[in-house]
Amino acid sequence: MTPRTHVDPRRIRHRAPPGLPDAALLPARPHVVVVGAGIAGLAAATGLAERGVSVDVVERERYLGGRVGGWTDHLADGTPVAMNRGFHAFFRQYYNLRALLRRTDPELRFLTPLDDYPLIDAHGRRDSFRGLPRTPPWNALAFVLRSPTFGLRDLMRIDPRAAAPLAAVSVPDIYRRLDRLDAETFLERINFPAAARHLAFEVFSRSFFLEPARMSAAELATMFHIYFLGSSEGLLFDVAGTNFDELWEPLREYLTAERVPSRTGTVRFHTGVSIAAIDTTTGAPFRLFDTTGTWVDADAVVLATDVGALGRIVAASPTLGDAAWRTRIEHLGTAPAFLVQRLWLDRPVDEDRPAFLGTGSLHPLDNISVVNRYEDRARHWAHRHGGSVIELHAYALPETATVDPDRVALRQQMSARLHALYPETADARILGERLQYRRDCPRLGPGDFASRPTVDTPHRGLVLAGDGIRIDLPVALMERAATTGWSAANHLLTHWGVSGHDLYTVPTQGRSALLRRLAARESR
Repeated sequence: MTPRTHVDPRRIRHRAPPGLPDAALLPARPHVVVVGAGIAGLAAATGLAERGVSVDVVERERYLGGRVGGWTDHLADGTPVAMNRGFHAFFRQYYNLRALLRRTDPELRFLTPLDDYPLIDAHGRRDSFRGLPRTPPWNALAFVLRSPTFGLRDLMRIDPRAAAPLAAVSVPDIYRRLDRLDAETFLERINFPAAARHLAFEVFSRSFFLEPARMSAAELATMFHIYFLGSSEGLLFDVAGTNFDELWEPLREYLTAERVPSRTGTVRFHTGVSIAAIDTTTGAPFRLFDTTGTWVDADAVVLATDVGALGRIVAASPTLGDAAWRTRIEHLGTAPAFLVQRLWLDRPVDEDRPAFLGTGSLHPLDNISVVNRYEDRARHWAHRHGGSVIELHAYALPETATVDPDRVALRQQMSARLHALYPETADARILGERLQYRRDCPRLGPGDFASRPTVDTPHRGLVLAGDGIRIDLPVALMERAATTGWSAANHLLTHWGVSGHDLYTVPTQGRSALLRRLAARESR
């Protein structure tokens, strides 16, 4: 089953500046080094290569895709199994990410639509996204009215003045208005019911790896705009029907193939290599050094790493940027850690279990995925062994989770939650298990937006990309990574007088003129 093809007629096209059709028409073909082969780096490399730029992509892992990468692991009996860092939702509002995937999969056949992703809390209350109207604001209103945690009386108690920003989000103005406020305080001011906050908004804020009290209210409002009131793409999403390596390896082949009409620049990939520092006093005009001391010169650089690696590279590169810009890089922070537990069980879960279940107030568990319901390699394993492949996520972990005994306790608590929600798993034998503890996602806390570095930098030939980089468009998570990657390519292409790539987003402000007028009146 392929993804639905609906496209919001109000989506916004952000046109790239015009220019030459190919960098081959320049006196010399530019050479760019892209550091990082996650979504942002791959989008930047694609945008440059398709305009005739020579590109070297340097990636510290052995695989492509960054936090959405995949690889093959082996269970104790030697059985090869697909592995990745965990479930990702490919929302239909992710226009720029989907444009990247369509380079090798025009019909997006690797993506599988989910009919629902229910939410459940500690009291057994459930929310569902199935069958909701697609058009705002009726989608959000229908969701609220049928939610067991939100009734008509609750709706009447909402403070319209405090809630006004949700109805009239404007990017980037919403950050000026709300970024210094945390999401929990914002929802309390609105008088949102506590149960609804826990079941709906807490689930979404924790998907950004933050508790509501540590998340920017502006980020929460923007999320509400992207997924609810700003888009008619619907509230459901697609998932990868295959392991993530099968998303990106075809893109590597596309970018490195010879004589592809739509891709005229040369691209080389270097995996298992980490860039340590960049010098601007030698080279042409950038010289990049890897951790072995080997160097390469480049006309331009795209730093598309996670925020931790970006900080380390800049700290080791004293000639990069100016003092103000370097301070911005230093102030970047990472969100709290998260834990992913994948289990290969010797028996199936009940047939009525959803492919994805979000949980609220069931700490430390945040969601359960039945991977064999949507991923083909997991499905084949489950069929051969009469079992199931289950994935558990725990986000926004406490600082104590950095030590092994606490991780063991987390694992036990997550398993207990699974057994309580899916009792048929309690007696299942574990044939394989993998635990992944990570802390490399960007922090989106109160007050962070103003100091966050943007795609452009003090160097005309140096640009940044990634989901921790500021871009004044309504995008988030994987789509922010893709959008900054395309934008980084466009910045460099514009500098050389070469045409760039158009970008698309949901509307940059609330789509209802009536709601905008009401919000403006309430905010006076």
